[in-house]
Amino acid sequence: MKKVTISTLAKMKQQGERISVITAYDASFAKLFDEQGIDVMLIGDSLGMVLMGENSTLPVTVEQMAYHTKSVKNGAQRAFVVADMPFMSYATAEQTYANAAQLMAAGAEMVKMEGGLWLVEAIKGLAERGVPVCGHLGLTPQSVHKFGGFKVQGREQSAADEIVAQALALEQAGIQLLVLECIPTELGERISQTLSIPVIGIGAGPHTDGQVLVMHDMFGISANYMPKFSKNYLAETGDIRKAVSLYIEEVKNGRFPSEQHSFS
Repeated sequence: MKKVTISTLAKMKQQGERISVITAYDASFAKLFDEQGIDVMLIGDSLGMVLMGENSTLPVTVEQMAYHTKSVKNGAQRAFVVADMPFMSYATAEQTYANAAQLMAAGAEMVKMEGGLWLVEAIKGLAERGVPVCGHLGLTPQSVHKFGGFKVQGREQSAADEIVAQALALEQAGIQLLVLECIPTELGERISQTLSIPVIGIGAGPHTDGQVLVMHDMFGISANYMPKFSKNYLAETGDIRKAVSLYIEEVKNGRFPSEQHSFS
């Protein structure tokens, strides 16, 4: 199967083909996901919660991210590989470039950063240096204490308008992919239609260009809790490979997420 690149994802958006994304943390699952035809694997700092049992993503280090990125890359042949830059690993330009370089050297094909307008210069700097960037707006888990918990964002008109403005600014700065987390369905659709780059939703409704799930949520084995936007595909199929295949199929044909997995 042909290797997925950022150009592949851009073409998928243009042609209206939905993008399937899943988190991955090791070579064995990466190989399994690849064989089922997943488009993108995200090495998420969610590993802090689902692998380490922490209450947030904040304790995760760049070294841990690099370790798991290398592991995933060793198992992934076709899928596009994206790695999260963890909390406070991109607070300064010097940190940003050094830590992004470490993740790219470990096998990432793109790095993901959480935040709005304050990231513009960092994104420009990375893009100029050949590092592809994925943005992340809405509920940004690294800001959980600022939000006062894991809460839906953008329900008020002013807040929704601000997220749209941030998305446009990040695209102009050079991001080539955007993740939207825990926002109303209408806002997810609005941003997906506004941006020219692919938009991936997680709790952002069914009208984004693609969907991402945390693999542990998809298999119903998360250490903490099952978010509203997740679906236990393993319970439905009774087989890991069939679960992944069904997830991809339902993303592609628009059956996932349904209204019960979305926010108004």
